[in-house]
Amino acid sequence: MLKAIQRIARAGLAGVLLLCAGATGSAQDSEKTVVLRAAHLFDATSERLRSDAVVVVRAGRIVAVGGDAAIPEGAEVIDLGDATLLPGFIDVHSHLTLEPDENYYRKTLNELMRNPTEMAFYAAANARRTLEAGFTAVRHVGGREFIDVGLRNAIAADLTPGPRILAAGNAITATGGSCDRPPFPAQRVAPLTPREGVCTGADQCREAVRDQIKWGADAIKVCASGGVLSYDPVDVPQLTREELEAVIGEAHKWGRKVAAHSHGDAASRLAVEAGIDSIEHGSFLSEDTLKLMRAKGVYLVPTFMALDWVESHADGYPPNIAEKAHVAAAAHADMFRAALRIGVPIALGTDATVRPDGHGRNAMEFALMVEAGMRPGAALLAGTSNAARLIGLEAEMGTLTPGKWADIVAVPGNPLTDIRATERPLFVMQRGRVVRRDGISLLR
Repeated sequence: MLKAIQRIARAGLAGVLLLCAGATGSAQDSEKTVVLRAAHLFDATSERLRSDAVVVVRAGRIVAVGGDAAIPEGAEVIDLGDATLLPGFIDVHSHLTLEPDENYYRKTLNELMRNPTEMAFYAAANARRTLEAGFTAVRHVGGREFIDVGLRNAIAADLTPGPRILAAGNAITATGGSCDRPPFPAQRVAPLTPREGVCTGADQCREAVRDQIKWGADAIKVCASGGVLSYDPVDVPQLTREELEAVIGEAHKWGRKVAAHSHGDAASRLAVEAGIDSIEHGSFLSEDTLKLMRAKGVYLVPTFMALDWVESHADGYPPNIAEKAHVAAAAHADMFRAALRIGVPIALGTDATVRPDGHGRNAMEFALMVEAGMRPGAALLAGTSNAARLIGLEAEMGTLTPGKWADIVAVPGNPLTDIRATERPLFVMQRGRVVRRDGISLLR
């Protein structure tokens, strides 16, 4: 009991909800044992595929793995045939609360005009599609009105289906920076405040972090450089070293990891030196910065899905954004190959909301990383065990090993020879509950 109380104290409200949800699920399923069989198993402890593909699940957790696992009498056996069992996929760069739209101007208007309740319904639909696609957990790196916190709580309370969410609340950003609002006339749209993540100076940035944590943030997102889809220069540092140290130091003090939106090399270098946990996008990273990331264990989250869409559909964006998209995409491919060569740790993140069909097609990121030069096994690790390690949940998920939550995906055939099999999940299980079977969603 004391350990449970300590866990709740560290995790805050999210911990209370998740512990309660886990306890309820265990009570309901305590007598139920499910055995999964398939042709192959990728346990995410290495890049190898195993042939002893048996996983035993009880009370929402994995209790045994492998051909010598004891099969309890009366267990339900699900034979998935010529398929591969993998850990549930994890997307560490998600924006479920943002609605995709191929029309940039309509998307901007919708985000301005829709009220938070309406946006929450769209977010719930995005969460459902993401879970059905085999992504059993996501890190939500920035949204408005704390809709991600509310969605996280609703999913944990079993009010709506979706992946487990680590919510960041509002992104921390400089005034006029990449994660600030567009330059709407101030007479019509009120400027954002530290509560919404906009800050100037170390003290105000520290306050902004505390505000996100106060309203339920599990992680912190900071916008260190300009962006492709925003109105600012893509490669300019937007926060000072002191501001970054204030954000990162305060977040770490509260046990929250920090992700930095950063395309530019100078901004990324500042963030890495200040103690950041991951660099998101990283289009213009130099080899020196990549080497520093490897030395300090800083993850790269390349978000190919977003850059691939924006670069290939640049004509649908304002001219300044289209120009940035072409330049960033060209630099990004070279950067990624250098990161692979240097050995930078990589985690899968999609920024799926940039694509009009992105939510629910998150697994496309696996293929895009492989096409850019990554080994298929390494790509699978990026979306499972590496992702879990980055977000601090490696004790609960990310590998098919006893004691972990039974977050399990089955895909047809062998994903090491056909990485796009990850985009066609046959079976999805979340904490022991079957979400998808025979390729058909079971969500009500």
